[in-house]
Amino acid sequence: MPEIIVIAHNIRSTHNVGSIFRTCEGFGVTKLILSGYTPYPAVNDDTRLPHIANKLTAQIHKTALGAEIIVPFQYQAHAELSLLRTQGFTIVGLEQDERSIMLADYKPPKKIVLLLGEEVEGITNDLRNQCDNLIEIPMMGKKESFNVSVAAGIALYALNY
Repeated sequence: MPEIIVIAHNIRSTHNVGSIFRTCEGFGVTKLILSGYTPYPAVNDDTRLPHIANKLTAQIHKTALGAEIIVPFQYQAHAELSLLRTQGFTIVGLEQDERSIMLADYKPPKKIVLLLGEEVEGITNDLRNQCDNLIEIPMMGKKESFNVSVAAGIALYALNY
């Protein structure tokens, strides 16, 4: 099984963040990096106002159900992809794009960073251009994408098996 780090960049919903924590725990993700405006649980030396940090932590807990305590995580204002690449990780964006590889056809490397983008717009062009690979989940219904936390679960399952 590969070593996987997940980056959740610019995810608005605390419920999605909590669900991503829980999914990461279930698949043995090494670390979850929350970046951009993604809400995150309280941390030591938190610079946010205490009532804001506590409120976000409680909201994330509703869907994470304790996974936010188990899964190692960190917050970054900007996703630091180049640093992870120097550590031997392949940066894989989960995104519909002309250069995307269908998930079933992707052969995962041993060290992966799975990058998730915002709920509506996906991964920004800047971050998309920094990805080594893009993978896509085929859609068979009328909607054009899955919820970000559902898509994370599908992708993590496929990357692990």
